[in-house]
Amino acid sequence: MTPRGKKKPPFEPGLVPAPGACLEWRDSQHFDRWQDRPCTLCDQPTPMRSHSGEPVHKSCAEDWIAANPVEARLGRFASDTQPKSTQRATRA
Repeated sequence: MTPRGKKKPPFEPGLVPAPGACLEWRDSQHFDRWQDRPCTLCDQPTPMRSHSGEPVHKSCAEDWIAANPVEARLGRFASDTQPKSTQRATRA
């Protein structure tokens, strides 16, 4: 029996940023290095993907959140979850 590679944890969205704030998309799963697809918001090719796999430019998603703040709370576009071990503590 051969050992299998470790499975990646589920790709879960984090918080929806406030209108005008930047999305935190640092996970490599947001980037499709093999195929550009038309952005769902501007129809220009993009290698970027939302958490659900929807092709979208990060800047288009941020503009959509700013233009649709009520719908944005449903989580169509969200930031990555931040692991507690990598969050920096803020000191006063």
